[in-house]
Amino acid sequence: MTMTEDTDSPLALDSQLCFALYSTQLAMNKLYRHLLQELGLTYPQYLTMLVLWQQEKQTVSAIGEQLHLDSATLTPLLKRLEKAGLIIRKRARHDERQVEVTLTDQGRHLRSQAESIPHSARCASHLTMEEARELKQALHHLRRGLDMG
Repeated sequence: MTMTEDTDSPLALDSQLCFALYSTQLAMNKLYRHLLQELGLTYPQYLTMLVLWQQEKQTVSAIGEQLHLDSATLTPLLKRLEKAGLIIRKRARHDERQVEVTLTDQGRHLRSQAESIPHSARCASHLTMEEARELKQALHHLRRGLDMG
């Protein structure tokens, strides 16, 4: 059996939206791995820090909602950030079932070091500001559609 270049086929790799997203995600992760190396953060840790830099005291569940992560995925990530001295986790006084996360001074200081990362990532993408905005809107629209099931 020979393989043909039939990009009109619904099963052609280049026809797959999922593969376009997947391969782009791989490239984006590679870029961010390089950009975040100096900060000592992984990409998921960086996203978590972005959430905390916006509002530095949040519950684990609130962080998880924003990042679309469950607590089983988020908890080990938070433990590593705590071990690195960037955050503090403790039970909420008003509800001991809730764990609150706050930044340490070191975590706050890291923000200034991270400020150039979004610009560097956009430059590496070779997208204009308008193209980046439109792509982001399209991806949010796609995610909302997928979330609806």
